Parts: sequence; C-alpha cells; structure tokens
Amino acid sequence: MAKTSTYTHRLDADLRTQSEALFNAMGMSLGTAIDVFLSKAVRVGGFPFDINLETPSRETMAAMIEAEKIAKDPKVKSYTVKEAFEELDK
Repeated sequence: MAKTSTYTHRLDADLRTQSEALFNAMGMSLGTAIDVFLSKAVRVGGFPFDINLETPSRETMAAMIEAEKIAKDPKVKSYTVKEAFEELDK
C-alpha cells in the first residue's frame, strides 16, 4: 500500500460546498478530485489545463481601437487638464 500524508488547506466555504456538490455528482469526494488533479498535473508536468490572462470582450476591444484612432486623429481637439475642466464647467 502507498504511503499517505496529510495536507491541510483553507478554502472559501462556498467554493468548498459547490466543489463537493459537483464532485459528489460525479461519484467522488473532494479529496479524490484533488488527488485526480494532482496526479494529472504530475503526469503532464504542469497544470492539466490552460491558464491564460483574461482577454477583453469584443466590445472592450472595439472601444480600445476606437480610442486609439481618436487619439491619433489630428482633427480631434486635445485639451490640457485645465482646459478639460473649463469645458466641463460650461
């Protein structure tokens, strides 16, 4: 029989409840699910899924592109901070 060891980790109570419900529905305990994750990570030599920075939505990307075009357009009036506040006060 393989030697076992104990590892203690604190996690958010809601996350634990949701995770236990998910893995129980799959027929396993949270501990078994963690063992599966760690075994797969060791087997593949890293996370068993892609980890990426979140990419902006299409709407956000479109707004960023539009802002960049406006910033480069010589026909668009630019303001100093003082002028911008004066315009806002009008």
